[in-house]
Amino acid sequence: MPSRRQVLISGAAGMLVGLAPGLSAAALPGEARLVVVLLRGGMDGLHAVPPVGDPAYARARGAMALEREMVLPLDNTYAFHPALAPLLPYWRKGELAVVHAVASPYRARSHFDGQDLLESGGARPHQKNDGWLNRALTALSAGRNTGLAVANGLPLILQGAAPASSWAPSPLPGLPPELIAKVKRLYAADLQLAAAFEEGVQASAMAEEAMSDPADSMTAEPPRKGRDFRTMAQAAGRLLAAPEGPRVAVLELGGWDTHVGQGLATGRMAETLGKLAAGLDALAQALGPAWRNTIVVTLTEFGRTVAANGTNGTDHGTASLSLLLGGKVAGGRVLTDWPGLSPAALHEGRDLKPTTDVRAVLKGVLADHLGASKAALDSAVFPDSGAVAAMRGMVRGV
Repeated sequence: MPSRRQVLISGAAGMLVGLAPGLSAAALPGEARLVVVLLRGGMDGLHAVPPVGDPAYARARGAMALEREMVLPLDNTYAFHPALAPLLPYWRKGELAVVHAVASPYRARSHFDGQDLLESGGARPHQKNDGWLNRALTALSAGRNTGLAVANGLPLILQGAAPASSWAPSPLPGLPPELIAKVKRLYAADLQLAAAFEEGVQASAMAEEAMSDPADSMTAEPPRKGRDFRTMAQAAGRLLAAPEGPRVAVLELGGWDTHVGQGLATGRMAETLGKLAAGLDALAQALGPAWRNTIVVTLTEFGRTVAANGTNGTDHGTASLSLLLGGKVAGGRVLTDWPGLSPAALHEGRDLKPTTDVRAVLKGVLADHLGASKAALDSAVFPDSGAVAAMRGMVRGV
């Protein structure tokens, strides 16, 4: 059990959790930024980026098939769902790539186990009790508090030996200056407590400065105080853009478990895709010049069934897709070993067959964008994954 003094030290360092704990002393190669977006619930990749040019698509999808006139073409085979329209400019600039038919090693279709494996980076669920992104920061010898979860708590992906923080915007006012001054005096006699508290105060000031945008007062729309995805993504961008801010961030967006009423060009999933697109666009705008050194990668625990179920939705499936977005992405491409949608090509006769291991995508990003070594990626970051080669060619200038 921790001692009372240890609890006080921890509390002093983290008492400003609602404001911005420990968002300083970042250190990664150059000015590189990485943002991981966890899409919880199992996103239907065939709905987000439908392969409308696949001859088997319309028949395989049935009631879930999107007509060509509904979608935004990317090439002769693939298209964006119309709700992803805010991301189309990034595609045209070559700052967005789609990795299709991708999945983790998991095949049993449980949200709980699938998300555990996606975040831990192990070969099987519950093999590890820390996250692959935290282990990557450890392997890179990243600076203190380089990793930040813009969320109400620290997700598994960032838990581990490397210091990391969680932060979420609050509609409540901060601590009054007179109370902060009193607590400083209370802790002044203890060097550890005083230092921990001062770090929290400085971190809060840094976050307040990063989150205040002079342009807000010049627009008709006031700063948003909620915790919707767009607000969280904008907050992440501002914090990552700050000179003393973090360099790695994690965001979360749920709402992808579309068993019922998934919809087509409009409807339940269209709304969630719209939230994703608006949030990613807000993230890019908030990053400003730092965008040119950024890669954003979206991950989901599994995809959905190819065919619709009896309630105009889709059930838990296998392969989905990842989006890669950012100024460092060599984009304008769909990267895939497309398996096809004919009955014989489906995984277990029902799902999009996975042809790319998500660890290959992540290894490529971590190696070419952040400089992680093959040895660290194959053993420490993703244990027992030596047979999974890093996917190269995704990072601009490498």
